[in-house]
Amino acid sequence: MSQPKTGIIMGSKSDLPVMQDAADVLKELGVEYEITVVSAHRTPDRMFTYAREAAGRGIKVIIAGAGGAAHLPGMVASLTHLPVIGVPVKSSNSIDGWDSILSILQMPNGIPVATVALNAAKNAGILAAQIISTADEQVVKNLIAFKENLKKKVEESAAEMESGR
Repeated sequence: MSQPKTGIIMGSKSDLPVMQDAADVLKELGVEYEITVVSAHRTPDRMFTYAREAAGRGIKVIIAGAGGAAHLPGMVASLTHLPVIGVPVKSSNSIDGWDSILSILQMPNGIPVATVALNAAKNAGILAAQIISTADEQVVKNLIAFKENLKKKVEESAAEMESGR
């Protein structure tokens, strides 16, 4: 059996600078992923196919990033049983990111989308790894090490500041 994967999708290639953070942290945590562009508005058939076939490819979690109207995460969530994590992206046509945040956050009952902060694809990647870790002991170990490293960095910063350097 192959390792569980995360699917990373975005509404436009212009979202890649934000969404790359999810890919980078998944790689660091040892979680396989695929990444592509799937537009809810410009390629709805591609979106339907992606959402309906993701589980069959071993995808266990989908991270969907979108800006502006940001319908991609919610529409994908309506088409699959898989957990979907939405990343609101502050795009060139965005109203300071609020339109994206509210489009992803305000889902109707029955179609949940876990939503991270504006442009917080790294947190989406970590959350996807945490979901996958419920069935993968190696990812558990990688997450523990990752969080210990975060703690170490804070302690080093505090020690540096307290010593007057």
